[in-house]
Amino acid sequence: MFRILSSRMIVPNIHLLTIEAPAVARQANPGQFVIIRAEEEGERVPLSISDWDRQMGTITLLVMNIGSTTGRLAALRERATIPTVVGPLGNATEIENYGTVLCLAGCYGIGSMFPIARALKEKGNRVITILEARSAYLLYWEERLKAVSDKVVHITRDGTRGFRGHVGRLPEIIKGFDEPIDRIYANGCTFMMMRSSQASRPLGIKTMVSLNPIMIDGTGMCGVCRVRVGGATRFACVHGPDFDGHEVDWEELLQRRKTYLPEEVVPLQTSGCDQHAHIVKETVDG
Repeated sequence: MFRILSSRMIVPNIHLLTIEAPAVARQANPGQFVIIRAEEEGERVPLSISDWDRQMGTITLLVMNIGSTTGRLAALRERATIPTVVGPLGNATEIENYGTVLCLAGCYGIGSMFPIARALKEKGNRVITILEARSAYLLYWEERLKAVSDKVVHITRDGTRGFRGHVGRLPEIIKGFDEPIDRIYANGCTFMMMRSSQASRPLGIKTMVSLNPIMIDGTGMCGVCRVRVGGATRFACVHGPDFDGHEVDWEELLQRRKTYLPEEVVPLQTSGCDQHAHIVKETVDG
């Protein structure tokens, strides 16, 4: 059993969990994820590792409450235990000295971007971080990211901080930097990563995305997480989760993400959490 050391909601609908998992913490690297279960016989869900403490033997996960399982995870309190934490899984993010790197993060992707930005900075890159949210009150970990970034820029749908709009404004924002961008990393919902890749393609900047398809075992056995990249079938759990965003078949991926939408939404509707059900639909539809 794995003990929950802390559990709290840091912005509406996003919960931070610190879990005692020394074997995972010892080997975790930026971009990797774990498969966890909230209860015995429960659903297996993949979650990116947002931070770790090798000495304390802990990992930090950010959970967006969008379904029955994530709702159970969000409800866990300090000293509770969960039966399964498997990982670290997936390939670590490729980190080299590229020059100037833009880290674009939104929603739960803000958390998973933190270790990537930190590693890029440690490698000698100039790091520009762009945080995207519907509104300023949904932004989090800004101080953490400022500490590992040379510049932090905000985009909010309602214009309450930084640029008003969404990642479709990326070319305009990059032009304003007055310096070349050598590589882009994008972490967030599928729709956000798709829009980021579409926006950066005309600029000719390689854009790496961390895909989050439906996944069960996380070891390449079930095949549920298959995605089409560059015309070939890939499994996000063992070939990814990072892929070149300009080569991903986004239309197919978005369709596959909707496969279990009714099963995710109905438990929330029947529990009276209509607002959360609406968030699920918005997350999938973009």
